[in-house]
Amino acid sequence: MAFNRTAPYNDLPPLPPKVDIETREVLKRAIAASRALAELKGLGGIIPNQAMLVNSLVLQEAKASSEIENIVTTNDAMYRAMAASGGAVDPATKEVLRYREAVWQGFDHVRKNARLDSDLFIRLVQTIKEDKRGIRNKPGTIVGNARTGEVIYTPPEGERVIRRKLDELARFIHADDGLDPLVRLGLIHYQFEAIHPFFDGNGRTGRLVNILFLVTQGLLNLPVLYMSKYIIDRKPEYYRRLREVTEQGKWEAWVLFMLDAAENTATLTRQRILDIRALLDETLELARKKLPSRVYSKDLIELIFRQPYTKGQFVVDAGIAKRKAAAEYLKALEDAGILRVQKVGKENLYLNVGLYELLSR
Repeated sequence: MAFNRTAPYNDLPPLPPKVDIETREVLKRAIAASRALAELKGLGGIIPNQAMLVNSLVLQEAKASSEIENIVTTNDAMYRAMAASGGAVDPATKEVLRYREAVWQGFDHVRKNARLDSDLFIRLVQTIKEDKRGIRNKPGTIVGNARTGEVIYTPPEGERVIRRKLDELARFIHADDGLDPLVRLGLIHYQFEAIHPFFDGNGRTGRLVNILFLVTQGLLNLPVLYMSKYIIDRKPEYYRRLREVTEQGKWEAWVLFMLDAAENTATLTRQRILDIRALLDETLELARKKLPSRVYSKDLIELIFRQPYTKGQFVVDAGIAKRKAAAEYLKALEDAGILRVQKVGKENLYLNVGLYELLSR
């Protein structure tokens, strides 16, 4: 029977597919992707404060993942909103920051309990959307072309059906069947998107599940794989590959796409971390030369790399200086050309210009 795009896909088969997934080409690409992830994971120790990496890279992932869903903000709006105590924040930026919060929430969960299941998925989407609704419990959800109105896909319908399919997915995620974890990642991502369990936020939740799965498998020790950028750059192919699995059973092409995404992203993220470390070292040396000895400290320079904007309160909270001295330290960094001050509401925010430019590439 031909697949019907306009009928709820309640017959969505459970994983694994009844075809040979681990073909020669798939296993070859899986090895390359695993090697790239291992090289990325091994870099964690070169950054002195892990918050420095997570705040920088997770926020980029949050921005890109939201952009796929046409929720667009700017780097500057994001970073200022992270640092500012008050002031108006536009809805798109708020939603991106909630995605970042969901990343931390999920990461904390898998460190304590390495299980991915429907309860976690629901908590994540509720954080992302700031909405207490859970599994879809009303008919009428479709995936369509916003420009033409064409129905592209109709996901499973009925809360009981959706919950059963999520439970089946959770069992597959944690199955001990010898399947390569990166191959499994591709299958998991397709299945989550095909179940489409929520009224909104499915794409972002599914991409977050990708990162958390890699953490549970020991392939990452921090949630820093920035895969959404790869998808944005290949958005038409991403959606085409998903449809081809549903309509034609083309699993190999889809899994290869996801393996390429993992390898490419791991390689780029590794380079980004090396660039951050190099910039930190350059800034330490510049600050040592330009700052008064009573102002310079390694802790102060590392603090301004935790996120692009900093302020006096951050210096105080880190125990580096009292309030008056903190303002003096930041002014000295501004005079040295390392920071640039901006007035936001009643407070001064100081932008780490080099870090901002690096993250905006």
